[in-house]
Amino acid sequence: MKKLGYVESTGNIFADLGVTNPEEARAKADLVHRIVDIIRARKLTQAQAGKLLGVDQPKVSALMRGRLTDFSIERLLRFLLLLGQDVHIAISARPPSSRKKPAFQVHADEWRSEAVVTARR
Repeated sequence: MKKLGYVESTGNIFADLGVTNPEEARAKADLVHRIVDIIRARKLTQAQAGKLLGVDQPKVSALMRGRLTDFSIERLLRFLLLLGQDVHIAISARPPSSRKKPAFQVHADEWRSEAVVTARR
């Protein structure tokens, strides 16, 4: 019987799949996840959500299906603001001795409806 090998994840599925700009792709996915959660929690139709966000229903459909190429991080942050969320951006310096790559992460506080975006450069 042939033994199957495995590859350990980097912690970012987009990097594991070889997506260009995996940190940006993950940040967008995390932001969209929060946006979709809010739309569903409010029981908004796609047309109602579109009106609130200033886009048409097909754009909301694309967003909810994870088709994110037409959405910049800036636009997704604006959607969160339009949905009444507070957005905090924190930038911190890495120690010069750090061997880690610069990171871009999104953290959402579900119970307080607060999104926190952390960028490290």
